[in-house]
Amino acid sequence: MEQGVLDDIINRLLEVRGRPGKQVQLSESEIRQLCVVSKDIFLQQPNLLELEAPIKICGDIHGQYSDLLRLFEYGGLPPNANYLFLGDYVDRGKQSLETICLLLAYKIKYPENFFLLRGNHECASINRIYGFYDECKRRFNVRLWKTFTECFNCLPVAALIDEKILCMHGGLSPDLHNLDQIRSLQRPTDVPDTGLLCDLLWSDPSKDVQGWGMNDRGVSYTFGPDKVSEFLQKHDLDLICRAHQVVEDGYEFFANRQLVTIFSAPNYCGEFDNAGAMMSVDETLMCSFQILKPADKKSKFNFGSTTTAKPGNPSTGVFGSTTTAKPGNSPAGIKSFLGTKV
Repeated sequence: MEQGVLDDIINRLLEVRGRPGKQVQLSESEIRQLCVVSKDIFLQQPNLLELEAPIKICGDIHGQYSDLLRLFEYGGLPPNANYLFLGDYVDRGKQSLETICLLLAYKIKYPENFFLLRGNHECASINRIYGFYDECKRRFNVRLWKTFTECFNCLPVAALIDEKILCMHGGLSPDLHNLDQIRSLQRPTDVPDTGLLCDLLWSDPSKDVQGWGMNDRGVSYTFGPDKVSEFLQKHDLDLICRAHQVVEDGYEFFANRQLVTIFSAPNYCGEFDNAGAMMSVDETLMCSFQILKPADKKSKFNFGSTTTAKPGNPSTGVFGSTTTAKPGNSPAGIKSFLGTKV
């Protein structure tokens, strides 16, 4: 893809910063090129990406394009920071096309600094129903939606950061015994209804279950804190990082800080009051969180603070009335907003 064409696409997509809801209408051939070229890059790179910190990790975006632009404003535009996105770029929000096009364009421009994983919505049977198909059909045609499907079928499904932090969209699987199983998943592929690939994109942690449980979604499983500990210990990992669920503060720890859920679409669907978050992992594998607060009529800038602290060294007062506590020692009912060394 010609550099000039790519830069022009990126510039046009960035022009609408600060103008929420403003559409960017790329041409069909430009979008088709983004899909075809990025697909080749996805296939050249492994299905289990092996990445190095420092890196910023983002969860679900769901077509909330102006919030994606805020995340980049806050974290730095590529290549000023390395990024890993955990999937669910399309559906539900109003601007799935702008969202996925900017992400694919950055993937092509900075293939070694910018990484995209597959979410359960990067699947034809799901995004046919939840908005992306309709947006493609309304703004272009069904043929373009099919081109996206071919691209999505080649996305990698997991990432390992410095051999210590395992990232995926959904969660663990009862079929996952070693990481080579992820490496050997074949692409291109649709997402099956059961099995390892399905679980990596669909499963959820649950504090109410020990071992494996039924999932209310009607797909895949839930897994308890015991399964998280067991998996980390077996594979000499420190943290599982996933998305897939709305969490009030944009991020939420589970299983004594051995798993974190990150969700990056604030005011999700206009129906939730949640914040969005981005997790920054530094060279020492210290994790800190940058918060996109939910829209607030009174506030002009809705960026939250960044909090960082090593375990045993709580930061104080960063969140005003938020009580902070040492990792793994939160008072009942109080969330602590500390960075944590993993």
